[in-house]
Amino acid sequence: MNHSIFRKIIAGFLLLLNLQGFAQKTPKDTTKVKLGPLFKKEEMLEFTLTTNFAPLMKDRKSTKQPYRWAKLEYGRKKKGAVSLKVRIKVRGNFRRSPANCTFPPLLLNIPNKKDKNTVFERQNLLKLVTHCQNEEYIFQEYLVYKMYNLFTDNSFKARLAKVTYQDSAGKRDPETRFAFLLEDETYLAKRNGVKNMYRKQIPMYLIDSVSMATVSVFEYMIGNTDWSVPFLHNIKLLDYTTTIKAVPYDFDYSGIIEAKYARPPQVLNLYSVRQRLYRGLTYSPAVFQQVFENFRRLKPHIYALYENNPQLEKGYIKRTIKYLDEFYKIIDDPKSLKDVFVVEASKPSVKKLD
Repeated sequence: MNHSIFRKIIAGFLLLLNLQGFAQKTPKDTTKVKLGPLFKKEEMLEFTLTTNFAPLMKDRKSTKQPYRWAKLEYGRKKKGAVSLKVRIKVRGNFRRSPANCTFPPLLLNIPNKKDKNTVFERQNLLKLVTHCQNEEYIFQEYLVYKMYNLFTDNSFKARLAKVTYQDSAGKRDPETRFAFLLEDETYLAKRNGVKNMYRKQIPMYLIDSVSMATVSVFEYMIGNTDWSVPFLHNIKLLDYTTTIKAVPYDFDYSGIIEAKYARPPQVLNLYSVRQRLYRGLTYSPAVFQQVFENFRRLKPHIYALYENNPQLEKGYIKRTIKYLDEFYKIIDDPKSLKDVFVVEASKPSVKKLD
């Protein structure tokens, strides 16, 4: 046996033994998990966020981002207005920098004891994906989350929002912008009756094959190479005791979004984020067949997210449908499918980021 292959087998075996320490109890029946109302509805949520923005904006350049007190207010049709004292802080990496975004993404910390009988009931931590450079990116990235929701419950829930940012110090004019709320990873795990796994350097071949193949093909479809399982870069892992499943997030560098600031990693030698590159493993024909059939089955539902969507420009809808058409043309052609997901995937250069 080739010594390098033998070493990989031994390394994989040892890692599996080591992972036994992460084994959890049998997952709970998810139908018994009480979920709050926030992500059960689709309509846009409108609320006001009031805080002292001067120190918050300075936090963007700090090595640590502390929580700041804020007030979150929204109206209800029957029960009257709601006012919650919350804590917020700036978050993110690229989008946190003032050089890249005019407004930073935020993390909302909502006290559990004070959110009862509100739309935020049973929520605690929530990511607020803000407008950065262009509000169009909000709708575009939001739809990618909704798209992946079609494939599996092992996906982050999102809800569109219209937020008015009010400065408590009165030094900034009120500003109303679109955003979307993204559920926290602990809520994602709880909803699926499992626990999060935060261990790095877990290779893709130890992840549930159908789950990992679905993630990899999905990232290829949307033109995203900005992810890595071993480094947990834009990937979360869920521990199902007998297996591990991967969950993708943070899609703003995807070709389907067309963010002007997005650039592919130089090491991959791609001319643009619109150029697709499959960065997953080569799976068995049976696994690939199951995954590709699921993509074909969901095709009309995926297209429906974009067709006649009033929140998107017609030009963007046209370009996106064409971009998706190119993907489906590949997986419906046996030769192209083999070239992308077998031949190209076997080249070492594809895995450079790992």
